[in-house]
Amino acid sequence: MSRAFVKEPDGLDAFEELPERLVSDNPNLVTEEGLRQIEAEVERLSRAYAEAQASGDRAALNVAARDLRYWTARRASAELVPPSVDGREVRFGARVTFEREDGRRQSYRIVGEDEADPAGGTLSYVSPLARALLGKAVGDTARVGHGEIEILAIE
Repeated sequence: MSRAFVKEPDGLDAFEELPERLVSDNPNLVTEEGLRQIEAEVERLSRAYAEAQASGDRAALNVAARDLRYWTARRASAELVPPSVDGREVRFGARVTFEREDGRRQSYRIVGEDEADPAGGTLSYVSPLARALLGKAVGDTARVGHGEIEILAIE
């Protein structure tokens, strides 16, 4: 029989096991909120895994198993960084407000990779912008892209 007439599995059923989620080579620094988010995700995925197993939903089981492995590894490698109390220079966990050359003011909190959400006001500590800001003080400037920014406040 020709292979052209053999039905191939499609969608998630085509994979016995999904490819693993990539894990960053950077240290897994987290804020207290980030650690709580990781723990909540492990709990949620544990429930999803159990539900998929009970219902026999192989595709959902594969997704839940893969994601549970990722978040369990992230929880195991998490390095909790206590918040900085002095606010004299930009550190992990700090909220920094700066002004761009065009007059736009922006504020971001520097957090771990898994909790970063630029649209929500958080940046990964390994992002180019966060790297340019780390170690700077109020009044300092940093080169970002083709321009400079001036740090206005650190919380």
